[in-house]
Amino acid sequence: MTITRQSHFPRFLALLGVLLTLTGCQSTPESPAKPSQPTARELVDLRGRVLSYTDGLSPDGPYSPPDEEQREQLARGVGHLLEGDARGAERLLAPIGLGVTRLTDTASGRRYDEVAATGQGESTRWGRLYVTADSRLRWNTQVPHPVADRNTEALGVRLLEDTPGGALVLAGAHRRAGREDAADVAHREDSAFHVIVLELQKRGVPGVQLHGFSESTTDRYDAILSTGAAESAPGEVAALADRMETDGLRVCRGWSARCPLEGTRNVQGRAAQREHATFLHLELAPTARGDGHDADEAADAVSGLLADWADG
Repeated sequence: MTITRQSHFPRFLALLGVLLTLTGCQSTPESPAKPSQPTARELVDLRGRVLSYTDGLSPDGPYSPPDEEQREQLARGVGHLLEGDARGAERLLAPIGLGVTRLTDTASGRRYDEVAATGQGESTRWGRLYVTADSRLRWNTQVPHPVADRNTEALGVRLLEDTPGGALVLAGAHRRAGREDAADVAHREDSAFHVIVLELQKRGVPGVQLHGFSESTTDRYDAILSTGAAESAPGEVAALADRMETDGLRVCRGWSARCPLEGTRNVQGRAAQREHATFLHLELAPTARGDGHDADEAADAVSGLLADWADG
């Protein structure tokens, strides 16, 4: 009997070792990604780079949204970038036709990481992301309808240039491109635009979404501010409305009055409410975006809000 027990004991120890190894593998968390920088680097005129991209957008242009698997891959890649792992983002985004480039703006010397298409496939119409590479990310501005909402793309770049610590999320197709409003990303959850905004919201990054309305919609206001699906406004957003009004702009506050174009059906606004993230839906009249006194006052006021978020 003693001989039998001794003959089985080494086998028992081997089995125990295997079980302990498997248990250890299951309980060990995934190692956090190490900070890394993009492989590609360019010296660019940031404003020119963005506006040359949006200049090619047309209501007659083609558009197909990313499929579910591509959106999941995009979310993972953008998540890595927002956590500081640009090389990991590169690996995840490459299979879906996107790349990461470290840009240095010739006008300001500030650096940004750009997520953009690397070829001529469908991903060229999914849009772009620009994220500050010089500091912690504290705010983002969103342009869902470039060209269609005239000059919102130019305002988005201006805000990114004027205030450090931000990101710009830019749609890549005219809102009427494709079929059956497929490119109207403010009302679609199957877009790259929505995926990127959601990743920002999950990390608590406050955002302002820029829209434009025509004079035929209403001539009573220069700016319509709302918080999407939420029915109240944080103090800094209320302060923005006051600042705009002090600067001579006619303002409608969606949280305290009945306003047109409040954005209650905006899907990024609804997502922000679920994620408990700050979201501002900003509609501007033609004179309050682009060039001119009212446009300068509006841009300066929004820059003040972003500076408040950056300092918060």
